[in-house]
Amino acid sequence: MSLHGKHLPADERRAVTVEAVVELAGSQNPSEITTSAIAKHMNLTQGALFRHFPTKDAIWQAVMEWVAERLLARIDRAAHGIESPLAAMQAMFMSHVEFVAEHPGVPRMMFGELQRAESTPAKRMVQTLIQRYGERLHRLIENGKACGELSATLDSEAAVTLFIGTIQGLVMQSLLAGDVARIRREAPRVFAIYRRGIGVAQ
Repeated sequence: MSLHGKHLPADERRAVTVEAVVELAGSQNPSEITTSAIAKHMNLTQGALFRHFPTKDAIWQAVMEWVAERLLARIDRAAHGIESPLAAMQAMFMSHVEFVAEHPGVPRMMFGELQRAESTPAKRMVQTLIQRYGERLHRLIENGKACGELSATLDSEAAVTLFIGTIQGLVMQSLLAGDVARIRREAPRVFAIYRRGIGVAQ
């Protein structure tokens, strides 16, 4: 990777490190990614890596912050300016799927962090991401109920859980199949079923 030169500014070096971890996680088990493997991938020594991150956990926390920032920004851009709450939710769903297809290592890392028994900064960051994502969905769902686009009796919390869980299910199926492109193919059909489930009965 051409960005892995020896003399990058500190902020850029940290950003490149995060991107290297995301890249590595796309092709191997994140729990098996060592600081030695990260340094080798970047053509650095471990000592150079630890000048920017004191521990491996600090690297993982930075990766999860990167994920949260970019995923939330992407779904916000996707929904921006769309008046229909349901159409905005569909745009968010598809943009999230596209993000996963572009960065297959991200869900592997997120699932890995959430499975850890102990509370780590990276795990808390994933939990915060899911909470903030859920808040955005909840607002759209309430708007949809208010404007008559969604059923007035819809359980908003359950609809949020199902939206996020549907994406997680698609991700899991694509990982099991070893076919990341599968998530792009199946997402429109799956969202159509979700949409019928939360919409106003015809």
